[in-house]
Amino acid sequence: MERARWGLGDALGGFLVGFVAANLAGLAWALTTHRSPIVDGVPSFSFVLVSQLGLWLGLLGAPLLASRRKGTGSLEADFGMAARRSDAPLGVGVGLASQLVVVPLVYLPLRSLVNGRDLSQPAKKIARAAHGPAFVLLAVLLVVAAPFIEELFFRGLLLRALARRFGTRWAVAGSSLAFAVAHFEGIQFPALLVVGVVFGVLAVRYGRLGPGMWAHGAFNAVVVLALAARR
Repeated sequence: MERARWGLGDALGGFLVGFVAANLAGLAWALTTHRSPIVDGVPSFSFVLVSQLGLWLGLLGAPLLASRRKGTGSLEADFGMAARRSDAPLGVGVGLASQLVVVPLVYLPLRSLVNGRDLSQPAKKIARAAHGPAFVLLAVLLVVAAPFIEELFFRGLLLRALARRFGTRWAVAGSSLAFAVAHFEGIQFPALLVVGVVFGVLAVRYGRLGPGMWAHGAFNAVVVLALAARR
């Protein structure tokens, strides 16, 4: 069987397209609405939404195009986009443990640096701008869309492309670093990096993205439920 021709260039291209699309979408929003994207320190939900959709355009488009033009045409064969019934309890358990146990442990030695700052503050600011149907949409994006798109890109295309060239360990480390950087959150960076490693290990251990998608969804669901409870 001919080896698929996709690789790191496809992942880098997808990320760059997403970054540019996110900025262009945000600029278009500002020009058409004549509004500031941030008011009193709170980002506009619609601005965040269009920017995020721009980023996801690149992250989702890259593996789709790479598989179709340079691979087998199957996301399952190329990037492990598959799930089994057992993935749900496994992934949910890992996601909850990551959010409720692993993340707090990560910040134990960083208490002096964090200095009481709320790690969920960026999400809270966005949630304050989302009301009613907008908050429901936010929840769906965080719990359903983000796990699907981000796992396909970071643990599907990027991790496998890195593994071809540098081996599995460096692939997990590199994809986790890219995952953390892509969120553009300073104080949350250590947690995102560690959680990225957890999701990467799941993808390598089981050879498919199902467990990681469930874990990612459960991890984000804890944040959504916490935000909903505080509204």
